[in-house]
Amino acid sequence: MGLTLLFGTFFLGLLIGMPVAFALGLAAVCGFWYEGLPLFLAFQRIVSGVSVYSLLAIPFFIFAGEIMLQGGIAQRLVRLSAAAVGWMRGGLGVVGVFSSMLFGGISGSAVADTSALGSILIPVMKREGYHADYATNVTVASSIAGVVIPPSHNMILFAVAAGGVSVSKLFIAGIVPGVLMCLCLAVAAYVIAVRRGYPAESFPGFRALAISFVMALPGLFTAVIIVGGVLSGIMTVTESGAFGAIYALVVTLRVYRELTWEKFRRAVVASVRTTAMVMVLVACADAFAYLLALYQVPDLLAHAVTGISSDPLIILLMLNLTLLVLGMIMDMAPLILICTPIFLPVVTQLGMDPVQFGVVMMMNLGLGLCTPPVGACLFVGCAVGEIRIDQAVRTIWPFYLAIFVALMLVTYVPAFSMFLPGLL
Repeated sequence: MGLTLLFGTFFLGLLIGMPVAFALGLAAVCGFWYEGLPLFLAFQRIVSGVSVYSLLAIPFFIFAGEIMLQGGIAQRLVRLSAAAVGWMRGGLGVVGVFSSMLFGGISGSAVADTSALGSILIPVMKREGYHADYATNVTVASSIAGVVIPPSHNMILFAVAAGGVSVSKLFIAGIVPGVLMCLCLAVAAYVIAVRRGYPAESFPGFRALAISFVMALPGLFTAVIIVGGVLSGIMTVTESGAFGAIYALVVTLRVYRELTWEKFRRAVVASVRTTAMVMVLVACADAFAYLLALYQVPDLLAHAVTGISSDPLIILLMLNLTLLVLGMIMDMAPLILICTPIFLPVVTQLGMDPVQFGVVMMMNLGLGLCTPPVGACLFVGCAVGEIRIDQAVRTIWPFYLAIFVALMLVTYVPAFSMFLPGLL
């Protein structure tokens, strides 16, 4: 009865339009009250949920990404990608994929990726004769690189929800799967471009490529500082996030000279708003997770899954499909905080490393950002591309398929995500 009350209150809150964080908090308070536990214990859990040192890295990563979004780094990454792969058939689509791979590896945000690169690439692609649905879909699908390729603040959320998984291992584990996913998307973009007869551009020459690389290098170095500082042991995740934010400010102010006071103000406001939303989610989800553990939900799920099938391949496929469906109806951050304590014990019983599961979850829930009805990246991309959501969804399935292929490879071949962390 207590478990029914917990989930019933949560889903009722979602149905009446309550923010996810408040629905989690209300459900947790109702659960504590039903069990006769002191209500101050619920608020202690809420406060302790954000009293985690590694969470301090999240506002720094978000702020660094917003500064780079406003300070001209995205434009230079697009020029670099255009010089490197823009000569291919349908080259602007492939440029979109590789620009997302570069920018996502710096900003760590899929929505920022869609907004920044979409506003640059989608109008250009439409002017060059590309259909609006293709321009929007390739931008939206490739934006998932922002949650897989480090640094990603969603990986920090997973590390906290998983009870102390190494953030540095999660970061480096996402590199190969992120690149693999972008390669699959690039193949899909190329095949569709050939079938639709999109034009091919001429190669601009190695001199133009070198100039583009030099111009983009200060921005690219942001990711080297953040990820390299963590992996080398010189800095903690929080320290690297702070240093990355300072470096982004210096680059956009003194090197590129494109960060105006108005752009800085917009970056600060967006960072504060996003950070507040994430922290409230984390706080309320901690109290909710406490009750999940009290009701032994992970054990119940493990017994239910193994009762259906004892084959690890089938169980992993079922978990993947479950996460895909959940990602279609709920935002990524709350799903990480809710599903990690439930599903992690199941996959560890199957022998999957928590780091590998973290990467699988990032790819899985990242796909949810591109799917209706709550796909934030899909909404942003369609707004920028000036196209209806139903028009985009009608032709986006090849990109979904490309992401799903990469997801299955990462799920069933541990080496894709575990080879680089094994070298640490």
